[in-house]
Amino acid sequence: MAKNRWKWARRVIAICTLAGFAVGVAYNQPLVASTDAGTKLTATALTTFCIYVGTPAGLTACAPAPADANSDKTKTATAAAVQAAPVQKAAPPSAAIVAVTTSQPVVTEVVEWDEYTARFDAMEAVEVRARISGYLTAIAFKDGQMVKKGELLYEIDPRPFERALDQARAEVAQAKTKADNSMLDVERGRPLMERKVLSDKAFDDRANILRDAQASVKVAEAKAATAELDVAFTRITSPINGRIGRALVTAGNWVSAGAAANATLLTTIVSVDPIFIYFDVSENNNLKYKRLTDRGEKAGAAMTGATIEIAMPDETTFPYKGTLDFIDNRLDPGTATLRVRAKVDNKSGLFTPGMFARVRLAGSAKYQATLVPDEAVISDQANKFVLVVGEDGTANRRNIKPGPLHGGLRIIREGVKADDWVVVKGARARAGQKVDAKREPIKLKEATQAAAPAATPQPARN
Repeated sequence: MAKNRWKWARRVIAICTLAGFAVGVAYNQPLVASTDAGTKLTATALTTFCIYVGTPAGLTACAPAPADANSDKTKTATAAAVQAAPVQKAAPPSAAIVAVTTSQPVVTEVVEWDEYTARFDAMEAVEVRARISGYLTAIAFKDGQMVKKGELLYEIDPRPFERALDQARAEVAQAKTKADNSMLDVERGRPLMERKVLSDKAFDDRANILRDAQASVKVAEAKAATAELDVAFTRITSPINGRIGRALVTAGNWVSAGAAANATLLTTIVSVDPIFIYFDVSENNNLKYKRLTDRGEKAGAAMTGATIEIAMPDETTFPYKGTLDFIDNRLDPGTATLRVRAKVDNKSGLFTPGMFARVRLAGSAKYQATLVPDEAVISDQANKFVLVVGEDGTANRRNIKPGPLHGGLRIIREGVKADDWVVVKGARARAGQKVDAKREPIKLKEATQAAAPAATPQPARN
C-alpha cells in the first residue's frame, strides 16, 4: 500500500511541476509578445499554484496510514518465532596435523672461533728517489718485476759528476804538494833554530804553515770523497728485496734531489715474503683472550706467538696460517679496538700488500657443545627458540641461548638437551600443535657443505 502511495505522489509532483514551468515559460517568451499584462499575471499565478500547492499535496498523499492492530500482532508473532528458532553455530575447522622432520642435536667437541676482517701490508716499503739532481739516462727494470737488493734501477748522466771528481782529486794533489813543501821547510829550519840562526818566531811560522797545509789536504780529500759519492749516486739501486712498481719518470727527464717533499719520486718497492697482516680486536674479545691466557688456555690474541688462520675472500676454509708478532700498547679510544699484527709466509706470492682477508682466532678452549641446524632456530621480537616434539606428538616451544655457527650447525648454549627431538623442517608447525614427526639423524658432512657458500663471518645470535 505504501509503495502505491509513493508511486502516485511522484506522478502528482511531476505533473504539477512540469505544468507550472510550461505555463510560465510559454507566457514569458518573446514569441508571445502580444499577450497583455493581465494574461501574464494569470499565468504566473497558475505556475506558482502548481509548484507550491501540487507538491505538498503529493507529499501528503504518501504519508503512512494509521497503524493496523492486526498488522502489529502479526509482526510481534513473527519476531517471537525468529527468537525462538535455535541458532546454529559454525563448526570450528579441525586442526590439521602438520608433517615435520625432527632430529636430535649433535653433541661434539668444538672450539669457538672469532673472525675478523684483516688487511695485508708489506714488512718493508720504499719510495725510490734520486740523491743527486740530473738528467735520467736509463731505466734498468721492467714495471712490476721482482728486484733484489743492490740491483740497478736507474742511471743519471754521470759526466758532470765525474768532472767534479777529477777536479777534487786534483785539489787533493795540490794540497799534498803544499803540505810536503811545508814539511821540508820545517825540517830545514829545525837545526837552524837549535844554533840560534833562525828565531823561534820564524820556526813557529813554518810549523803553522805545515799544519795549515795538512788541513787543506784533508779538506781536499773530503771534497774528493763527496764527488765520488755523487758519481756513485748516478746509479740508483734497489735498497730491499721485493716487487717494484711502475716507472714514474722516463729517461730524458730532469730529476731533483733534496728533501722528500721536493725530491722526484721515481718508483716504489714493497717486500713480498714474509708479509704482515693487520686486524682490530674488540675490547670485549681482548678481555676474553686475556682471561683465557690467565687460566692457562692457549686461545685468542692475548699474547704474541699465537696462531691465526687466514682465508681469502673467495675461500670458505682457512688454509693459511700466521703467527702473532705484535699487539699494540693501547686501545683506539674512538673505536674501542686493539690493533694486532701477524707475520705470514708468502713464498708463493699469493698475498699482496693492501689485500683484504678474513682471519680467525680460537675464542675458547675445546668443550662439548650441543648443535642443531641453523634453520631450526626461530626468532620472535624478544627471543630465539626451537620447537621440540614431545612423546605425545605435540610441538612445544623451547627458548634457547644460541652461539656461533660451527660446521654449518648452530651451537646452542642453553635450552636444548641431547635427547630432545628438535623440529628441523616444517615451517607451518606452531607451538602446541599436533605434528606428524619423521625422525632423521643430523649429518655433519651435509651441514658443512650447506654452510660452504657463506663467505662472511657468522656472529653469535643474541
